[in-house]
Amino acid sequence: MVIIEVKNLEKTYYGDGVETPALRGVSFLIKEGEFVAIMGPSGSGKSTLLHILGFLDRPTKGEYKFLGKSINEFSDDELAHTRNKKIGFVFQTFNLLSRLTVLDNVKLPLTYAGIKESLQEKIAKEAIDAVGMGHRAYYLASKLSGGEKQRAAIARAIVQSPPVIFADEPTGNLDSKSGQVIMEILQNLNKKGHTILLVTHETYTAEYAERIIKMKDGGIESDNNVYHRRLIGKDHFIK
Repeated sequence: MVIIEVKNLEKTYYGDGVETPALRGVSFLIKEGEFVAIMGPSGSGKSTLLHILGFLDRPTKGEYKFLGKSINEFSDDELAHTRNKKIGFVFQTFNLLSRLTVLDNVKLPLTYAGIKESLQEKIAKEAIDAVGMGHRAYYLASKLSGGEKQRAAIARAIVQSPPVIFADEPTGNLDSKSGQVIMEILQNLNKKGHTILLVTHETYTAEYAERIIKMKDGGIESDNNVYHRRLIGKDHFIK
């Protein structure tokens, strides 16, 4: 099944009488269960593309279908619901609330979704355990290392079992060892059935995916399978 389909996608920003094209005629498909990395230097359009795919922005031209439905057919409420239930986001800056515990951070999407409070802790703890952070559930986010913060952020992203996970430079603020742990978690989530779209500028990180789309100047430069994929040695966290 095709999860994401984009055709001739364009995005232009306007300001002070100046047009700045960020995306130029981008087209590709992502099928259910794929792990795809989008690579490119700063200014290549990869983050703009991810924002559109994650319903955080809309294209200027072109078509974007999510699960077979054009986003032009989504109402604002439907977009918000899809963003909350169907997509998990992982960001370079973690976006955790520093004064809350790991558990309370992971519970937030459940609160927004109207899940009964009596069920929230059980569901959140399962997500936390899945990323190997059970021993940190009651730690304040401000007390965590960078790698632990990203693992907590992934737990928050998967707490509602979304079919798609968008990861925007998830290892960008981490040392190499912590970054490897994060990529192993994402690869394991993919093995469990999540479709993953990773944005990165690092070849090493992108090679954990099974396919790499390279962008340049707002367009697609290449779209190829990874023939020497980095594979995890064993399942460290996902149960």
